[in-house]
Amino acid sequence: MSFWSSFWDFIGFFFWTFVFVSYLFALFAVIIDVFRDRTMNGWAKAAWLLFMVFVPILTVLVYVIARGRGMAERQVNAGMQEKASTDEYIRSVAGSTPAQDIAQAKQLLDSGAISQGEYAVLKDRALGNTQARSDVV
Repeated sequence: MSFWSSFWDFIGFFFWTFVFVSYLFALFAVIIDVFRDRTMNGWAKAAWLLFMVFVPILTVLVYVIARGRGMAERQVNAGMQEKASTDEYIRSVAGSTPAQDIAQAKQLLDSGAISQGEYAVLKDRALGNTQARSDVV
């Protein structure tokens, strides 16, 4: 009788494969959380990792039971920090808004640094009007 001849052997193979892959996901989630936790000192991190090497399944279960709520909070905080840093990067690269450009041009006009025609050109550019006035420039 070959391995694939029985339907239940086939189902059992996929079940145990699912269990193993699920365990790997949990193991790596715990390892990431151990290194992400800034409140845990180095010795505690080393102890958790050492137990994960010698008693892996039991250690993962104990860690998830004992520190599961903190895992979720740290993951949410890491996601929020990542989003905040991404938003900050986008803001720094995006430049200024048209309203800011127009306000800056208005300040230059009020101070006398530019003429009314130059102000109109800057305003058109800020609003996205690609045709510049030839009579002003």
